[in-house]
Amino acid sequence: MDILKNINSPLDIKTLNNKELKQLAEETREFIIENVDKTGGHLAPSLGVVELTIALHKVFDMPKDKIVWDVGHQAYAHKIYTGRRDVFHTNRQFKGISGFIKPSESEYDSFAVGHASTSISAGYGFVEAAAMKGEENNVISVIGDGSITGGLAFEGLNNAGASQKKFLVILNDNDMSISKPVGALSKYLATLLSDRTFNKLKNEIWNITGKYKLGRPIRKGLSRIEKSVKTLLTPGVLFEKLGFNYIGPIDGHDIGALTRVLENIKNDISGPVFLHVITEKGKGFKAAEQDIKGTYHGVSPGILNNGSSSNNGSSNKSSKLKYQDVFGKTICRLAEKNDKIVAITAAMKVGTGLSDFGDKYPERLFDVGIAEEHAVTFSAALAMEGFKPIVTIYSTFLQRSLDQIIHDCALQKLNMVFALDRAGIVGEDGPTHHGVFDLSYLRFIPGLIMMSPRNERELLNMLYTSVEEDGLFAIRYPRGAGTGESIDVEPEKIEIGKGEKLVDGKNIAFLTIGNITNSVIKAVDILKKKNISCSVYDMKFIKPLDAKIIKEAYNNHDCIITVEENSVVGGFGSGILENLNRQGIYDAKVKIIGIEDNFVEHGSMEELFKLLNFHPEGLAKTSETFFSNK
Repeated sequence: MDILKNINSPLDIKTLNNKELKQLAEETREFIIENVDKTGGHLAPSLGVVELTIALHKVFDMPKDKIVWDVGHQAYAHKIYTGRRDVFHTNRQFKGISGFIKPSESEYDSFAVGHASTSISAGYGFVEAAAMKGEENNVISVIGDGSITGGLAFEGLNNAGASQKKFLVILNDNDMSISKPVGALSKYLATLLSDRTFNKLKNEIWNITGKYKLGRPIRKGLSRIEKSVKTLLTPGVLFEKLGFNYIGPIDGHDIGALTRVLENIKNDISGPVFLHVITEKGKGFKAAEQDIKGTYHGVSPGILNNGSSSNNGSSNKSSKLKYQDVFGKTICRLAEKNDKIVAITAAMKVGTGLSDFGDKYPERLFDVGIAEEHAVTFSAALAMEGFKPIVTIYSTFLQRSLDQIIHDCALQKLNMVFALDRAGIVGEDGPTHHGVFDLSYLRFIPGLIMMSPRNERELLNMLYTSVEEDGLFAIRYPRGAGTGESIDVEPEKIEIGKGEKLVDGKNIAFLTIGNITNSVIKAVDILKKKNISCSVYDMKFIKPLDAKIIKEAYNNHDCIITVEENSVVGGFGSGILENLNRQGIYDAKVKIIGIEDNFVEHGSMEELFKLLNFHPEGLAKTSETFFSNK
């Protein structure tokens, strides 16, 4: 890697000729593949934008100019070129660099991202900030990988286009979903539309025609001709209507064409520009190039040896089902007997385990793209027409839909199910993806029934109950494999709001919810060796809480300890204290264990559980200290 080893900042890219830039792209892909094979990560998205990243750093002057990446999993090459090549082997590792954009990590990272569709709004904010400060710089928002479907993206486009301030939005179109494959004519048109002479001539004709009586019809005729040409050759009229000068589509792997067009835009166009770039997701890694299921979007370590990705954070095969697969298998079973069941996902069909459901019931699966708010309101209408929507969205992404859940679902008392995948700590994707706020942001909604399983069979039964019963349900379950409980049994209804006593003791009453119950049971075994006798109650429901169990735990034990994989602010433990308060109990023999009022960094699940003292030894130590000092 003769060229890449000498790239320590974007300034080093500016000295390279076209041939050297192409070699840099090849070396960068080899470097990304080699490192992701060791650490896991977002492989295909970053491989697809290598040339675009090179061209941006070649033409623009970072960090004075700002690149705002959308989601951030496309930004591995950007990280490598901005001083993080030698630490890239720590990507997504505990105490290593983040897998996403992080301003505290580098001055070249302009805006923290992890959720989709934010780059245009953030980029336009930088544009207006520079104008108010009297500064001159370029702002480039790179959006793609489905993010353009998000409503926030169009809100940003609408606002930025109306301003007519200089601003470049680049659509990284990596699945040919918008346009036909790029040909010579469209490449030529893109260069022409961004050319200084062309734009100068167009503006001069426009100005001259404004001085004459016939100027208005001439202008209309010129506009029609230009729009007709663009309509025939490009899909850009929509973006033109939003106030952007549309350019493209162009080949996102042609460094020469990219740099020429970017130079023209930088130097010759004053208003907002929408540049449409076609790339190949996974370029340079054959399996990822041919991947149609999204398997190589995010991968686990060992891709070069395995030839595929297990996506479970480990190259070792496990006989235990992942919760997403338990969910997928279960709703397929339930849908066989209930033709009113429909499934809705926001661009995460594979990740949420809905692939089989889509194959069996294609007319009953709705993938609405990265548009979580729309997913909820759309599903609400289905519910009003007598269907039973199961809205399957990662916990961290459902945060966007809080208003819709309250006003469109709960207020109308609809019969729906929210399946919150990736609830709790999720590992290497870090703070933007940890699902540690859902107990807090859903618990206060009137009429909502919320539960969480401790194992696979509990998830089976909870899904069955939520489908069979009327009401607005939310079920939160973790990432990864379960405990090994078989789901090859008939599902059973569970009583709404009723918990279960798993272990009997007298000193400490553990009130737990969800997956972390399994850690608590192991912690109890440790405490038993220290002559501390504990009960464990799996509450199953966050709402409604089992008031009978709570009072029993209070009356029959020296203290209560609540445990949750959620923020302690407004979460499960808060609900327990509120319930005790309603029962007229006000003293302080209750301790809440959860995530304190901060964000959790990235790392493996094991490392983060130790960091948070969620592992059995940590839970035992914390509980012993509280019991001894109560």
